[in-house]
Amino acid sequence: MPLRDHFRSPVNDTHSWDELHGQWPGEIVRSLRKILPPGFRAGPNIHLGSPFEVDVSTYDLDSRDPEAVLGDGGTLAALSPTLTVEADLSEQDAYEVFVYDTERGRQLVAAIEIVSPSNKDRPDSREAFVGKVAALLQKDVCVSIVDLVTVRQANVYAELLGLLDRSDPKLAPTPPHLYAVTLRSRKPPKRRPLLDVWLYPMVLGQPLPTLPIWLTPELRVMLPLEDSYEETCEVLGIA
Repeated sequence: MPLRDHFRSPVNDTHSWDELHGQWPGEIVRSLRKILPPGFRAGPNIHLGSPFEVDVSTYDLDSRDPEAVLGDGGTLAALSPTLTVEADLSEQDAYEVFVYDTERGRQLVAAIEIVSPSNKDRPDSREAFVGKVAALLQKDVCVSIVDLVTVRQANVYAELLGLLDRSDPKLAPTPPHLYAVTLRSRKPPKRRPLLDVWLYPMVLGQPLPTLPIWLTPELRVMLPLEDSYEETCEVLGIA
């Protein structure tokens, strides 16, 4: 069955994109349960970031010099900051599936990240998402990124490579904005660390790819995204 555009008509006339994003991680877990070997388990993680809001009623302008004001017990009050700026410290949306090795103390070995519009709408959002992926790779966690957001053209995989001062010839001349990719880091003996990549551009109207999910340096399973995606669409009634 084909990949739909969940951000434009006719699909978004009756179904919001976050319905798919909310249901899909659970269906991916269901697919993984059938193929994961003993000792490994998967679980969904959904976290919706909330905007940072200021309650203006709690703001109090104290005209006194804070360095000259004594607090309780005769101690000096806190010093004035040397700089105050607006800063967006809100948390990002996370639609993901984690795979754990339960025989090694529930160690995280793989993560499947479903990109949301908020993950790629602004440079700082993309930087935060890329930083999260890089941190997982540094911990030898295999990371898969699935991006079917049609209303944002950025490619966070390309920006991850940019962070590493690397590039992928398959992204030229224009990086695809719909794609799935699996990445894993390797540390060969007496050699510099390596990053292995399996990139699968996606096209509206075409089936979704099957992703390799690495559980150990030698062990991997193949996750058919199409199965869990179609099950999600059927459960939600998305034609």
